[in-house]
Amino acid sequence: MATTGADPQRIGRELDGAVVTVDPALPSAVREEVEEIIGRPVGAGAGPRVHVGPGLPRLAAGERLLWMHSTNAGVDALLRAHSPWPPEALLTRTVGRMGERIGQYVLAWALAELQAIPGFLRQQEARTWNRLPTELADGTLAVVFGTGSIGAGIGAALRRCGIRTVGVARTPRPAPGFDSVLALGDPTGPHGPSAELTAALGAARWVVDALPLTPGTADLFGPALFGAMAGATFFNVGRGATVRTEALAEALEQGRVAHAVLDVLPEEPAPPASPAWDLPRTTLTSHSAGPTTAADITADFRTAWQALRAGRLPALTVRTAAGY
Repeated sequence: MATTGADPQRIGRELDGAVVTVDPALPSAVREEVEEIIGRPVGAGAGPRVHVGPGLPRLAAGERLLWMHSTNAGVDALLRAHSPWPPEALLTRTVGRMGERIGQYVLAWALAELQAIPGFLRQQEARTWNRLPTELADGTLAVVFGTGSIGAGIGAALRRCGIRTVGVARTPRPAPGFDSVLALGDPTGPHGPSAELTAALGAARWVVDALPLTPGTADLFGPALFGAMAGATFFNVGRGATVRTEALAEALEQGRVAHAVLDVLPEEPAPPASPAWDLPRTTLTSHSAGPTTAADITADFRTAWQALRAGRLPALTVRTAAGY
């Protein structure tokens, strides 16, 4: 789990003299809470830099970055902008209650579809009264790619409504929120998805992409994975660049994907010319599935600060070589 060169005991010893800064664009509540956590004003000290924010601060000549706590859960853009990452600097991220919130988002859209809410809204606009067919959630199958804290939150939310959950992970092992976990394998390779994953996707009512963007997940959802689906509704609440838009368009046209709900896209904000706007039976929600609050940022920073003071690596440490 450790980031190469980021020694938690060394970092913990240096915290007392570190200069802690907070991005000025963040709410004042974040700065105030960080000052309470560290026991001094932000900006005080003469040692290496600790920074809380969405991006790296400008460092003075000779200044050393000790630790950055990202206010985002996804750090792929940050790592691309600062490649290679300083090997001795620790990077942590903010997750907060994002798994719970994204789980509620996925469940809300799934239940809306099962209860034919879009159809009833159209009927109301047309002043038409017809009973529309609805479905029960109980017993349907969701396949969730990504079994970390966000994937686990999605799985837990769906299971509460009786939806069976299968997780997909690079290294399969039992995970909270899932009835079982399958190996991701190499679905874009010459042999395609494994027989187990192909069978799960073929039986799935819901397929959820909750993956981070790494070299191994870029363009992962293409013809092979979409081709194994048989009318599932596809959610992307991970990263836009994990999905090939043209492959999703083809799967929607063929009916392999019945509907799509996309909270993230390869290019954000999506320009008017983005092909995503033209996808049939698709809803775009403008990266709103898992809002991060000031309390989330400071709670995760506090937990990481306390771990480092105890000489431990924080649970939200980013493995910079892996990208998450």
